[in-house]
Amino acid sequence: MSVIIDSERGRKAADLLFNAFSTTGIHGRTDMPEDVLPAAATRGSLEHILFITLTVCIDYQRDAAALWESSRHTFGDPATRYLFDPRALHETTLSTIVRDMQKYGLSKKPQQDAYIWSTVGISFYKKWQGDPRNFLENCKWGALRVLEHLKNDIHPLNERQVTDFPFLRGDKIGPLWLRMLRDNAGITKIQDLDRVPIPVDIHIGRATLALGVVRGQYSGGFGNLFETIRKAWFESVRGLQVGERPMMALDVDEPLWHLSRFGCTYRDKQSGVCPLIQSCEAKSLCIKGKVDIHNGSTIELYT
Repeated sequence: MSVIIDSERGRKAADLLFNAFSTTGIHGRTDMPEDVLPAAATRGSLEHILFITLTVCIDYQRDAAALWESSRHTFGDPATRYLFDPRALHETTLSTIVRDMQKYGLSKKPQQDAYIWSTVGISFYKKWQGDPRNFLENCKWGALRVLEHLKNDIHPLNERQVTDFPFLRGDKIGPLWLRMLRDNAGITKIQDLDRVPIPVDIHIGRATLALGVVRGQYSGGFGNLFETIRKAWFESVRGLQVGERPMMALDVDEPLWHLSRFGCTYRDKQSGVCPLIQSCEAKSLCIKGKVDIHNGSTIELYT
């Protein structure tokens, strides 16, 4: 792997994209798929927190807008609303959960998604009275403690050790959950968020590479670049401000996601030419070169 981190370029990108997303938007958009409240839910309520927590657990290999829309439909239907109640999940058979998660397309991998969803919900029910805030408080509201706890909580099953929080414990989903709790549920007591890495997915990766914040020559597994991308944004936001506090890597998650989802996705994989360059907020930082991510798992980078 022959890539470098250009933190000065990253600093310009972070400042530009955050300010654009906070004002006029990126490619005309200022909202995320998870921003819309489900019907009859109050922002920051237990129901809203559970809606975010359970939905984000299956936010993998999915169209985010479709996932969150399906989750809102599922929440709004009295017949499927129980799926967001940890106690009800504990009292319901997995086969029923599998069936009901398919009603509005909430699950795309029926068995796996239902297992993840029910396991996370039941873990919160058994250990934290069905309230993720009890879990956060037990972690003394420390973000790194939360992430560590998620990874280490296990229970025995048929002589095996099984995680209590599948996918929620992941390097992408865990930080993403914490950001959503802050930005969407309004939980401001969580500390040390500046030490939480950016949740890297195909969009964060593609935007980072198209901006030249990480650049060079590389061919291989996309996941091998994740740690470099995380490090790049830790370094790039250093010294920047958001109001009266220092900017953190999580602050550029949404702007980068928008830049890729509605812009860099259309960039020609071979030539690096983007048909949206003239209207793009980051056109001054877009670099030429090959950025080709195959099926989200392998990448060819020549910039």
